[in-house]
Amino acid sequence: LQIDSVRSIDGALIYHCGPRSIPESELADTLSLGGPQERLLAASIDDLQAFALRAEAVEWRCRMQASPVRGFIGGRVDPIPHQMSIAADVTSRLLPRVLLADEVGLGKTIEAGLVLHRLHLTGRASRILVLVPDALPHQWFVELLRRFNLMFSLFDEERCAAIEAGDPEGNPFLDSQLVLCPLSLLSGSAKRAQQAAEAAWDLMIVDEAHHLEWAVDAPGVAYQVVEAIAQRVPGVLLLTATPQQLGAEGHFARLRLLDPDRYGDLNEFLAESTRYEQVAQVVDRILQGGLMSEADRELFASHSPRVQQHAAQLAAGDETARQRLVADLLDEFGTGRVMFRNTRAVIQGFPPRLCHLRPLNVEETSSAEGTLIRWLAATLRELGEAKVLLICRTRKLAEDIHERLLREINVHAVLFHEGLTLMQRDRHAAAFADPEGARLLICSEIGSEGRNFQFAQHLVLYDLPRDPELLEQRIGRLDRIGQKGAINIHVPFVAGSEGEVLARWYHEGLDAFEHSLQGATQLLHSFAAEIEALCAKFDAGKLDECIRRSKALRLEVRQKLERGHNRLLELNSCKPRLAARLIERIRDVDAGLDFERFFIRLLDHFGMHVEEMTHRTWYIRPDNLITDALPSLPEEGLTFSFDRERALSRDHEAFMTWDHPLVCAALDVLLGSHAGNAGFAFWKASGGEGLVLQTCFIAECIAPPALHATR
Repeated sequence: LQIDSVRSIDGALIYHCGPRSIPESELADTLSLGGPQERLLAASIDDLQAFALRAEAVEWRCRMQASPVRGFIGGRVDPIPHQMSIAADVTSRLLPRVLLADEVGLGKTIEAGLVLHRLHLTGRASRILVLVPDALPHQWFVELLRRFNLMFSLFDEERCAAIEAGDPEGNPFLDSQLVLCPLSLLSGSAKRAQQAAEAAWDLMIVDEAHHLEWAVDAPGVAYQVVEAIAQRVPGVLLLTATPQQLGAEGHFARLRLLDPDRYGDLNEFLAESTRYEQVAQVVDRILQGGLMSEADRELFASHSPRVQQHAAQLAAGDETARQRLVADLLDEFGTGRVMFRNTRAVIQGFPPRLCHLRPLNVEETSSAEGTLIRWLAATLRELGEAKVLLICRTRKLAEDIHERLLREINVHAVLFHEGLTLMQRDRHAAAFADPEGARLLICSEIGSEGRNFQFAQHLVLYDLPRDPELLEQRIGRLDRIGQKGAINIHVPFVAGSEGEVLARWYHEGLDAFEHSLQGATQLLHSFAAEIEALCAKFDAGKLDECIRRSKALRLEVRQKLERGHNRLLELNSCKPRLAARLIERIRDVDAGLDFERFFIRLLDHFGMHVEEMTHRTWYIRPDNLITDALPSLPEEGLTFSFDRERALSRDHEAFMTWDHPLVCAALDVLLGSHAGNAGFAFWKASGGEGLVLQTCFIAECIAPPALHATR
C-alpha cells in the first residue's frame, strides 16, 4: 500500500491510501512474511545452513513417504521373511481385511503390528481399535509402545464412565484415536458395544479370534459385537493360531466377518473345501510351466470369467497371465485371499521339542496328588536354577500346587491365574522373566494364550487338556520365535489314570508333543468319544488299539492336508522373493549414514543438546529448545541408537529411524514453519556480476489418505 496522507483523530492515526482509509488499530505490530518470495523481497532471510537443512528435510520427507518400507523400518523387530511377506501383502490392499493364522509362536502379533504401523504412518488408518482377551491389554500396550512407539489408550468401564461424566452426551470412544480394550468391555454392555460401533474406526484388530463363537441360528454375543463393528470398518485383522478350534463352522464364521460376499453360505464353503486337493494340483501344474487341461477348464474356468480369461491368455502365450491365473484360482476356489497361515513345516530353524513322559505309581500310603507334588519337587531340584513354566487346567489346582509344593521344597514360585488382577499377573510374569526372579511360574489355563516365555526351556504339563489345539497353545508359550534352546516338555501322570490315556494318545498316537499337529479338529472329532470312555474307565488293550488307529489317521490327514489345504495356504502366505526385496531395502536403510547425519543436524537446529555415546548411538537432552512442539522427552534425556541389532538387545535405548515419532514431529515443525525457506548469499569468486536464483519446487498430489497417493 502507498500512503498518501496521515490524519490524527483523538490521538489515533488514520492512514489514507488512495480510496482506502485504514485506522491504526487495524494494523499489526509485527510483519508476517511466511512465503519464500515475500521473505526474500522483504530481506527477511535465514542463513544458508537453515536453507540447506530445509531443502534436505523436504527431500527426506518425499523419500520416506514414497518408500515401500515406511512403517516397516521403525519396528523394533528383526525382519523375518514370512512376517514381512504378509505385512507387505496386507498393506498393499485397498481394504485390508484378513485372518492372520500362523501357527503358535510364529509372530502374528508382530505381523499385526507391522500392518498397523504402516497403515497408521501412511495416513490410511488414523483411528484404530484393538480388542483382546481380558488377560492381554497390558501386554499388547507394552508391545505396541516398545516395538512401534505407538501410545494406545487403555479403555475399561471406569475410563468410559469418567469421560461420560464430563460429556454425558458424548461417545467415550471418540476421546482417543488409538484405543485398546478387552473385548469383554463391549460384549458385557450393549451400550458400550453400540458406542464402539458408531465411533468411525479405520482399522479393527481382534486377538485370539477363535473365541468368537458362532452357529447358524445362534451367534455368540462377542461375535455379534465384532460383526457390528466389522460391517462399518474398512480394515479388519483377526488373529488366531487355531482357526479350526471351534470346527469348520467357527472357521467359516471368522471368514464371513472379513468377506461376507465370498463366504455367504456354510454349505458351499464345506463343499468347496473338499476340492482343495484338486485346486492345489492345478496350481502346481501352472506354476511348473503347464496349462489348464480341458477337465480343469470345465471344473474351474466355466464358473469364473476371470479364470477363463486368464487361462485363455496363458494358452495364447501371454506369460504375464500365469501369476494372475494362480491368484484367481487361490482366491475363488482355494483358501481365499483373506487367510494367511505359516507353519513350522515351511519355516525352518526352530529348536526341537523333547517330550519326557513321566509315569508314576502311587504308593499305598500316598495319594495321586501327593505323588505328583513329590515328583515336581524332585524335578525342580534336578533342574537346578533353570526356569520352569507349569500349566494346569484351573485356578484352584494352581493354588493347591503352589501351597503343597512349598511344603516340599524351598523355591521361588509365583502364580498366574484369572483370580489375580491384571497388574498382579503382569508383576508375576515380569518376576518370572527376571533372570534373578522367580524360578517357577504356575499357571491356570489362562496362561496358555498370549503370554510369551521363550526364555524358558522347561514346560511341565501338570495335567492335559482334552483338545489338542489347546495343547498346542500351551506348548506355544515356549516354542516360539526367539527360543534359543531345545524345549523340554515334562508330562507326569499316574499309571492307569486319565493322565496316561491323554499322555500316550497325544504322544504315541498324534505326536502332538514334539511336532505341531495338523488336522487336530478332525482327529479330535474322530476319537473324542473313545478317549472320553477310556478316561472314565482305563483299558490298556483298548488304549493301544486306539493309539494305533489314531496314528494311521494322523498320517492320512497330514498327507491330505499337505496336498490340498496346507499347500494352498503356503502359496498364498509366504512370498520369499517379495520378502527378500523388502528386507534388502530395510537393511540398506539401516546401514545408511546420511539420514543419521541429517537428523543430528536437525536436532542441533532446534537447540537440542546432542552427544555421541558410541558408534551410531547418541544421547540428547532438551536444554535450549527453540520450540515446544516436539514430543516431550524425559528430563534426564534420551539415549537412542540407529543400529537395529544394538536396539534389539538394549530395551532402555530407543531405536531411531525415520518412522520414529521424534523424527516425524521434527520434520513437521521445520517444514510447517518458514525457517530456512529463503536465503541470500554473496558469491565472491563468481567471476562476474549477476543474480542467481535457486528454487526448490515440491510436487504434491492432493488426495484422500486412503489412496496413499504419496507412495
